[in-house]
Amino acid sequence: MKYSVIIRNRNEEKYIGHCIQSIVDFLGGGKIGQDIRDRLQIVLMDNESTDNSIRVVNTFDYLNIEYLTIGKNLYSPGRSLNMGINKCDGDITMIISAHCEIIKFGGVVVDDLNDIGAIWGKQIPIWDGKKVTPRYLWSNFGDERKVNYWSDSENRYFFHNAFSVFNTEHLKTYLFDERLSGKEDRYWANDQIEKGYDIVYNPNLVVKHYYTINSATWKGVG
Repeated sequence: MKYSVIIRNRNEEKYIGHCIQSIVDFLGGGKIGQDIRDRLQIVLMDNESTDNSIRVVNTFDYLNIEYLTIGKNLYSPGRSLNMGINKCDGDITMIISAHCEIIKFGGVVVDDLNDIGAIWGKQIPIWDGKKVTPRYLWSNFGDERKVNYWSDSENRYFFHNAFSVFNTEHLKTYLFDERLSGKEDRYWANDQIEKGYDIVYNPNLVVKHYYTINSATWKGVG
């Protein structure tokens, strides 16, 4: 089985190395060599970073990494993701934000993704090293498995793609809406459920989601 991992990045030099190392540890077996290149593809979707994040990524020269850049004039969350999705050649595709670090991966196999739209995992919010009370958006990341989880605060089915897993062919069939400026994941999930595909929350998949000043996820939190 091969994983493709799309990392969304803009000026994430502080955390992107932790993100990639966690991918290597949990999906690549932590081993360096040709085997990991055959089993793990990383697609870096960079939104014109001006910091040292690309230099950090280049230190992982033993990995199979494809670099894609999307300019500010073309950027939307959906368009950026779709560009990365179209480059994926693994059996399973993971989407992860560059400021997320995997700390638990309960195991996902291809059969788990048959007849469902996506699996999304638990995110633990970390503010400058400190775990914060999971209020607001973070209150949706509980400890119980949920199928088609309804968020009362958003009045719709909830799904967050900053740490999410898909059958690659399914994802290529149902891409994200490129016209949206945000919440493309919620609209995608609600459309999937209308089409008859389940969206599954798995609390055995866990990341630390680190605070970054420009992250839309953290707006209004503090």
